[in-house]
Amino acid sequence: MRSVRARAALGATLVVAVALVGAGLAVLLVLRANLIGQADLQAEVVAREVAGELATGTPYGEVELDDEEDHPVQVTDEEDRVVLVSKDLRAVTGTATSGVTPVPAPSVTASPSPGDDDDDGDDGGDTARPGRGQVSNDDPDFSDGTATVDRTTADYRFAAVEATTPDGVTLTVHAGAPLAAEQEAVGTVRGAMLTGLPVLLLVVAGVTWLVTRRALRPVEGIRREMAAITASEDLTRRVPEPDSRDEIAALARTTNETLTALEASVGRQRRFVADASHELRSPIASLRTQLEVAEAHPELLDLPGAVADTVRLQALAADLLLLARLDAGERPGGGTVELGALVREEVSQRTGDRIAVAVEAPEDEAFEVNGSRGQLARVVGNLLDNAQRHAGTSVAVSVAADGRGVRVEVRDDGDGVPEEERERIFERFVRLDDARSRDDGGAGLGLAIARDVAARHGGTLTVHRADGGGAAFLLRLPRRS
Repeated sequence: MRSVRARAALGATLVVAVALVGAGLAVLLVLRANLIGQADLQAEVVAREVAGELATGTPYGEVELDDEEDHPVQVTDEEDRVVLVSKDLRAVTGTATSGVTPVPAPSVTASPSPGDDDDDGDDGGDTARPGRGQVSNDDPDFSDGTATVDRTTADYRFAAVEATTPDGVTLTVHAGAPLAAEQEAVGTVRGAMLTGLPVLLLVVAGVTWLVTRRALRPVEGIRREMAAITASEDLTRRVPEPDSRDEIAALARTTNETLTALEASVGRQRRFVADASHELRSPIASLRTQLEVAEAHPELLDLPGAVADTVRLQALAADLLLLARLDAGERPGGGTVELGALVREEVSQRTGDRIAVAVEAPEDEAFEVNGSRGQLARVVGNLLDNAQRHAGTSVAVSVAADGRGVRVEVRDDGDGVPEEERERIFERFVRLDDARSRDDGGAGLGLAIARDVAARHGGTLTVHRADGGGAAFLLRLPRRS
C-alpha cells in the first residue's frame, strides 16, 4: 500500500464497489416494488370481482372462482369464519384465518318484499336476487402469506376487500396473486449482480493500475534523473520533459526551472566567494606589507595607508555581512521611516564630500514608508557615494510622491551609465573600467546592496539618463500601509 499505483487502484475499486452496491440495491428495491405493485393490482382485481358477485346476492356455491391456482380466494364473515374458499386451496397463511374448510353459514337469499306471505307458494330457499349489497370503495388491505394449492405451497400477495350482501352480512374477500415471478426476477438480477460485481471490480482495479503506472512512468524518470543529479552534483543536467501537457509535464518544467535557478544561485555564490576572496586579498596583502616594513624600518611606516586599508577592510566586511543576511532571507523591520527627513539627515552628515549635495525634499509633506531605517539609510548613502565618485560638478537628490508610492532620485552630471550596462552594474563586484582604482572605485557591492535592500522593502531601483546628462538612480518604495 506504499505504492501510489496500489493506493489508486484500491481507492478506485472501493469507490466503484460502493457505487455499484448502492446502485444494485436501488435497482433491486425498485424492481421488487414494481413487481409487488403488479401483484397487488392482480389480487385487488380478483378480490373485487368476487366481492361484486357476493354483493349482488350470488349464493356461495355459484360464485365463479376462475384461475384458482394462480389466484386463490378465501371469504370470511364478520366472525372470521371461512364461508367460501377456492376448490383446490388446502392451506393459507397471511389472511384473517388460516382455516380453509367452510363452516355452515346463512345462505345468501333475497329479502322478502313487503306484502308477501307464505301462501304464495314460495319457500325460504328461493335464490332469487331482487336486492343488491355493496362493495367497499376503501383501499384494500395487502399482506404477504403462503397458500397450498393442490399440494403446491408458494408465496402470495393477498388483497382483502369487504363486501355487504343483500341480507346485510359483511364478508371479507381475500384474493391472492403469486409472487413467484417477482422472486424469480429479483433472484435473477441479484445473481447476475453478484456474479458480475467481482469481475467488474477486477477490471476496474487492473485498468486503474495500468493507467496509473503509465501516468507515473515520467515521474519515475524524473526521480531517477534527480537522484543522478544529486549524486553527481552536476547542476547542468535536466530532467526529461514529457510531450504531454498534463500535470506531470508541468512538474518536469518546474523542476527544470528550479534546477536552472539553483544552478544560477550556486554559480553566483561561487563567484561571490571568489570575488570576495580577491577583494579581501588586496587590502590584507597591502596591510601586511606595510606592517612588515614598519617592523623592519619603523621610519618607513605609511600610517595613513594602513588606516585606509583597515577602513576599506572594515567596510567590505560590513557589506559582505549585510549581503549574507539579505541572502539568508532577512526581512526589514516593521517600523515607519520618513524618507524626506532621512535624506536630509543623511546629506547633513556627509561633511567630507568633494561636491555639495543639493536636496529637494519638501519639509511640509510626509513621505512615510515601512521598513528598516538603517537599511534605507544605507541605500541612500550608497547612491550618494556612487554619484560623488562619477559626478563632475553637481550631485542632487530629490524626494517626491509617486502615485501610491515614494520616489527618491539621485542625479549626477558625470558620463552616465551606458544602456547596455544598466543592469550589469547592479551585480555584485561589478565595476566599470574607470572605477577600478583603490582610491576612486569601491568593491562593486554598493549598488548590489542598494537594489537588494530595495527589493526587500517591496520597491525597485533602476538607472536612467538624467535630463542634464549623467546618471539618475531612481528608488521607488510603496507608501506606509
